[in-house]
This record gives sequence, structure tokens and C-alpha cells, in this order.
Amino acid sequence: MAAKTEPRPETVWAQPVEAEELALEKARRERNRALIVPREHGAWGLLLVPMVTAAGVAFRQSTNVFPFVLLLTAALALFWLRTPLESLLGISAMRAETKEERGSVAFVVLYLAIVAVLASSMLLWAGQNPLLWLIGAAAGVAFVAQAVLRKMGRHTRMLSEIVGTIGLTASAPAVYYVVTGKFGITAWMLWLANLAFAGNQIHYVQIRIHTAKLIGVRAKLARTRSFAVGQLAMAAALALACWLGWMPWLVLLAFVPLLLRGFYYFVQRPAPLRVRRLGWNELAQAIVFCVLFIMTFALSV
Repeated sequence: MAAKTEPRPETVWAQPVEAEELALEKARRERNRALIVPREHGAWGLLLVPMVTAAGVAFRQSTNVFPFVLLLTAALALFWLRTPLESLLGISAMRAETKEERGSVAFVVLYLAIVAVLASSMLLWAGQNPLLWLIGAAAGVAFVAQAVLRKMGRHTRMLSEIVGTIGLTASAPAVYYVVTGKFGITAWMLWLANLAFAGNQIHYVQIRIHTAKLIGVRAKLARTRSFAVGQLAMAAALALACWLGWMPWLVLLAFVPLLLRGFYYFVQRPAPLRVRRLGWNELAQAIVFCVLFIMTFALSV
């Protein structure tokens, strides 16, 4: 009968060592992703929703697709550029520390910068779309103001988000301008409508996170009166825009789901806050807004 053999050391320890290496590799990939990919997931929607709604309106007047593609490329590249650039400069919570990290982040920064410069240059070549300089300057001022407000502490955090949203939603009039070649009342209307939508979303998410344990209408109103007032102010501002002829009355239907969601918050039963579900619900709100805005605008014109 053959003697019983002892297990080989590498067989005994291989599985734990391999699991540890896999865990380290996963952590490394997640860290590299955090250094490069924008962490403000909601900001993607704040950028893309205005561009989609503006494109839906503009393409009814023109089929000039190529400038839209260039602007979309430049906007996405510049938006993405912020996170790796801050990581490389060490001015964000996540900083590139090792030589390998700095090299990979620097490559992404260079690549995105080249894409943004090429797309922007093609849009502005030979004096084309000169008003883009002004729109870009306005967005830049908003982003600088946002950074300053963030440095002032928590009491200005909400204001900083709203100011930053002014810069992001500037993509709406920019899209309308490069597609149609015009910057008039419709462009301003698109900026106002998307700013109202985005501002409401930001405010709603903040109150849901900070008042998850409140019970009863009175308690919620006492803590979030500014949100209720904001809802009414948004409805009044949009109605005024329609009354002045800046926006068709039918387009107000695009904001109805947003207002209903906001007012329902005050009467809904208390339930555990699920942040992931909240995020998906707001994504659904954005999709519904885009579809309704484009459809109602098309029916009104």
C-alpha cells in the first residue's frame, strides 16, 4: 500500500495567495477608476439632459448634425478632464501618488485635452460660431464661482451646486446655437428650462438625503420650506416665461412629473432611504422630462 503523501506547500497556500492578489488587483483597478472617472454621477445627467433637449428642439429647424457631434465630443471630453486633472494636481480627495498612477492619469489628461482641443478648434475654425466664446466664458465663470463657494464650507454647498449647474446647463443654448446658427429667445428659454429642472433635482436629492428620518407634513415643511417655496417659484417663473411668449404653454407638461414628485414628498409615508433607488428614480425623471419637453415643443410649433 503506498504511503500517504503530504500536501505540497504551494497547494495549501495557493488559494489564499491567489485570492489576496485578486483582491489587491481589484482594489488597484477601483482606485485607478476613481482617479480618472468623474465621481459626480448625477453631473453626467446635468450635462447631457440640456444637450438632448436642445438637440430635439434644434433639429426641427436644421439638420446640421456635424457641429452637434463636435460640441458633444468637446463637452464630454472637458467634463471628463476635470477629475483626472484634479487627481494629477493633487487638489481633490483622490490624488495620484505613485509614479505608475501619475503616468496613467497624465496619459488620460493629455488624451482628453487633445480631443477637446481638436473638437473645439473645428467648431471655431475660421471664425465660425463666435458666440461659443461667450457661452464658454459664462460657463467658466460659473465653475470658478462654484469652486470658490465650495471652499467656503458646508453652508454654501447647495449654492455651489446651483451655480455649477448654470455652467453645465449652458450646453443647451450652445447646442441650439451651433445647430441652427441662431441665439435668440429659444436659446435663452432652453437654458432657463434646463436650469429649472436641474436645480429642482439637486434640491430634491439633498432634502431626501438630509431629511430621511422626518415624519409628518409639518416636520418636513419646517425643515424644507425652501424646497416647497422653490417648487412654487419654479412653476411661477415657467408660467411667466410662457406668458411672455418665450416658451409654449404646452411645454409646461414636461415639468408636471417633477412638481408632482416634489409635492408628494411632503405627504408620502416614511420609509428607509435607498440612495441607489433614488438615483434611478431621478434618472427616470430626466428621461421623462427629455421626452415630454421635445414632444410638447414639437406639437406647439
